[in-house]
Amino acid sequence: MSVVRPDASGSSCQVGTEIAVPNVQIVQLHGERRLLDMARDRLRLKHYSIRTERAYLGWMDRFMLAFQNRHPRDMGALEVEQFLTVLATHGQVSASTQSQALSALLFLYREVLGVDLPWLENVTRAKVPRRLPVVLSRAEVRAVLNHLDGREWLMASLLYGTGMRLMECVRLRIKDVDFSRHEIVIRNAKGAKDRVTMLPRTVTDALVRQIERSRWDHELELQAGFGEVYLPAALARKYPNASRELGWQYVFPAPRRSVDPRSGVEQRHHVDEQILQRAVKSAISAAGIVKLASCHTLRHSFATHLLEAGYDIRTVQELLGHSDVTTTQIYTHVLNRGAGGVLSPLDRA
Repeated sequence: MSVVRPDASGSSCQVGTEIAVPNVQIVQLHGERRLLDMARDRLRLKHYSIRTERAYLGWMDRFMLAFQNRHPRDMGALEVEQFLTVLATHGQVSASTQSQALSALLFLYREVLGVDLPWLENVTRAKVPRRLPVVLSRAEVRAVLNHLDGREWLMASLLYGTGMRLMECVRLRIKDVDFSRHEIVIRNAKGAKDRVTMLPRTVTDALVRQIERSRWDHELELQAGFGEVYLPAALARKYPNASRELGWQYVFPAPRRSVDPRSGVEQRHHVDEQILQRAVKSAISAAGIVKLASCHTLRHSFATHLLEAGYDIRTVQELLGHSDVTTTQIYTHVLNRGAGGVLSPLDRA
């Protein structure tokens, strides 16, 4: 696709190159620190997640490459509007992708360059689709779980049995599982919020065995001189020994150690979420289900089945961690209370 950029005289010209997401490159400033390094430092200072950091840096780099590596300080609202418009019109990106690009560029200008962009009113917005969530029936959920075993069965069962998101499950720490109260505390979820959900009794024994395996692996790590785990925000400085404590270890640790991209410390991270995604996808196919389902479909099914069982929508809202009940209300549209619950006049006749 092409992007419009001003030339030296201030007029616009077409650059007939396709804008692709490149590997994050470092743009050297004139005698200053490198721009993306500054942005990375600012993102970490404000405790953005590593995924958000990578996404924002990618959009910043893509923005500069689209305008021939011009420095963002030499550009402004006009170029940002052109870039976002091209994403929507030529790139056909989703509304959420365009919003993420906008957030990244606003962060670059406001937090890194100290420039407050005027209101971007000339951006062509990507359309926000209104789609109903894919929901599995109870029989379909059982079929999917029957095609899983071991750790993947346990994780998928937690997704459906608790309503957790995929990353909330893989990031679950041992200290946040309360067997006596049959509760799971989900820390630092979407929107940096904590919430409490139930611990299904069906998976209690399997979860106890998984935690015991994690404890045993952790003891071996300590004997080998390792055993540290990533701690969020400033907890590593506030509690210097907490990273080696059992409670902070992941319930589902990775099979081997890796180097933390921020601290450079070799430690045990959580299991790769793609392992569960691939396993669930294979189980859905093996169960003969043709719906476009995924790990997140288990969360949708959790909410829908609770509403079907007669639980209050506010209760379901709290279990899902939705800030607004209108987000939870979308599940009422897949219940047999709308068109599917109305008797056709043809049937009455």
